[in-house]
Amino acid sequence: MLTILGFAMIATFLVLIMMKKMSPIAALVLIPALFCVLVGQGAELGDYVLEGVGNLAPTAAMLMFAIVYFGVMIDVGLFDPIVRGILRFCRADPMRVVVGTALLAAIVSLDGDGSTTFMITVSAMYPLYKRLGMSLVVMTGVAATANGVMNTLPWGGPTARAATALKLDAADIFVPMIPALGVGLLFVFALAYVLGRRERTRIGYLTLDEALEPRTGTVLVKTGGSGAEAAGTTAGTGAGTGAGGADRSAPDADATGRPASGGGEDTSGDDDGFRGLDPERDTLRPRLYWFNASLTVALLAAMIAEVLPIPVLFLLGAALALTVNFPNMADQKARIAAHADNVLNVAGMVFAAAVFTGVLTGTGMVEHMADWLVGAIPEGMGPHMALVTGLLSLPLTYFMSNDGFYFGVLPVLAEAGAAHGVSPLEIARASLAGQALHMSSPLVPAVYVLVGMAKVEFGDHTRFTVKWAALTSLVVLGAGILFGIV
Repeated sequence: MLTILGFAMIATFLVLIMMKKMSPIAALVLIPALFCVLVGQGAELGDYVLEGVGNLAPTAAMLMFAIVYFGVMIDVGLFDPIVRGILRFCRADPMRVVVGTALLAAIVSLDGDGSTTFMITVSAMYPLYKRLGMSLVVMTGVAATANGVMNTLPWGGPTARAATALKLDAADIFVPMIPALGVGLLFVFALAYVLGRRERTRIGYLTLDEALEPRTGTVLVKTGGSGAEAAGTTAGTGAGTGAGGADRSAPDADATGRPASGGGEDTSGDDDGFRGLDPERDTLRPRLYWFNASLTVALLAAMIAEVLPIPVLFLLGAALALTVNFPNMADQKARIAAHADNVLNVAGMVFAAAVFTGVLTGTGMVEHMADWLVGAIPEGMGPHMALVTGLLSLPLTYFMSNDGFYFGVLPVLAEAGAAHGVSPLEIARASLAGQALHMSSPLVPAVYVLVGMAKVEFGDHTRFTVKWAALTSLVVLGAGILFGIV
């Protein structure tokens, strides 16, 4: 019964948010509360929620102060040269912009933290997507998938968990997987190229001068404006230079046929308050550019080296950045208030997700679901447990936390494989295949940073990204089998 209710709870949640019948926060709280009552454990709901909140509180603290820190860095102009450099490299070509998104996300993912990766990537690329009228779900989908592949780095989490759970060396798991992961990353770049070509066909592309020229009243183009308004921002500068000479004045469908705005992001005038290329905004601190750059590099280095817990590092970094860049207390309050919306949204999502994970784990649903899936494996598949593990890693790491999968399910799969002569190393390597999909899971706090900063509805991101992320995971698994790694 718990198995059926567990799958029913997850399915209900996904259907409601993708159909936009409930907001993610409401769905993450109310649906598990209802199912907790249905399984007859309503009296324990408080304990489950508090346990879940306790487990995710450090993550929420990290995200809160990381948003403030990177928000300040955006305000003072740290990423403006990156935006301009990428724009010149991309030549205002949507195809190059999407490929650049994948490349930037992959490079920044070397720090091993998804939240940081998404903050930097969205900070740099969001103005370009808005300026060119591109679909923002393409940006979030490509960034999440690229980060998912790179999330398998030994210091990224999953590899270390697999090594700890099976008492193996992380290097023995990761190093042989490099060719397969490389193929997966190349597939992400190829996917970005295809999606970029489709965006180029849909909207054309601007000349470099047009993309950089100032706008009256706002720097960024509103993708949801009237035809006259949109045409007024691009007329006479060669907007139809892209393949097919598409009409930019009515960008009403993205690469998948949905609205160009990504189906859920805010396209109101207030949305364009983010003046990512505005050289005149009064929060710029050009004299402190190298201080801010050095502080950011030092912060990321300390995070990788685990000098202090990540929440503490971002708390200290945010306080220092605010104090140095905005010594006036009124200015500090203004900067905090400017980013309060993102902070509240993301922190709320994390604590709401704590209710979902707390109930899922506390009621025993996760354990019963995992046992059912493992028990459903035919006896004849025993010699192919590495393949089975790789395939199971897709749904299980999407519907479960990495801790739940690697510490709860993986040892069982490894034991079953060992009975048929399958090495635990092969099982551990295969278990990494699902990470490309895992990074878009509703149980991953970082994904709420991504969709929140990009102003994309989580349901729209899920609907667009899941198929591509799952395909990427299968490519990684297939390459691992082809190279004899798993």
